[in-house]
Amino acid sequence: MCCAFLTLFLLGPRVFNAFWWIFRPLRWQAAFANWGGLWWIWPILGIVFVPWTTLMFIIVSPGGVFGWEWMWVGLMFVFDVLSYTSGAARQRIPGYQGY
Repeated sequence: MCCAFLTLFLLGPRVFNAFWWIFRPLRWQAAFANWGGLWWIWPILGIVFVPWTTLMFIIVSPGGVFGWEWMWVGLMFVFDVLSYTSGAARQRIPGYQGY
């Protein structure tokens, strides 16, 4: 488990998700099995566009996502959105050169 956290923080959520999918494919299949015959397309899209949300969904989904578990998935979605928009404020900082 230590290596998993090291991978997550050094290489980021996309690499961690990809390794987790390779080494634990049954967990991923169980999480997305009810999403149709092409269940594998949703994790790929999740890893590419919303990696933190995908990671949290895999963590909370084994028994189904109910109640407060949606709060955690939503919080990770907010983190994903913020990671895409965090650079937008740099042009508004007075005196920032933007190298």
